[in-house]
Amino acid sequence: MLKNLKPRLKELEVQELLSYSVFPDPDQVNQAIQEYETQETLFLSGYEDEEQLVGLIGYEHTGPSEITIRHIAVLPENRFKNYGRGMISQLLAAHNPDTLIAETDHEAVEFYRNSGFIVYSLGELYPGVERFRCVLEKEDEQDE
Repeated sequence: MLKNLKPRLKELEVQELLSYSVFPDPDQVNQAIQEYETQETLFLSGYEDEEQLVGLIGYEHTGPSEITIRHIAVLPENRFKNYGRGMISQLLAAHNPDTLIAETDHEAVEFYRNSGFIVYSLGELYPGVERFRCVLEKEDEQDE
């Protein structure tokens, strides 16, 4: 179950996890922390396994039935254990959006593709760095 991490933003383990989802620069981490502290529209949740924080997901509601993932990270030693997909599944179950969106780089694009997202290249938004928009649409329920 996802737990609210906003009250724990000053904890080193939360900051370390957050650092895995931003450009590895202390200023970027501090900026993300400040945004989560000051913006009520941003949410930061974590997933614990055996009382250890192993992953986090930061998001915002960007439309009536749309959520944008701002940050997602799993401790390196716990990657490839489906924690990332689990956090996305729990986010979907809790909020039931029609659309879930993320923007990412080449390093994480396969994670989203393998999680059912449709991936679109945004081109080089930064010199030498291709970015991707990943979109997961709710499947239409059809009566047979």
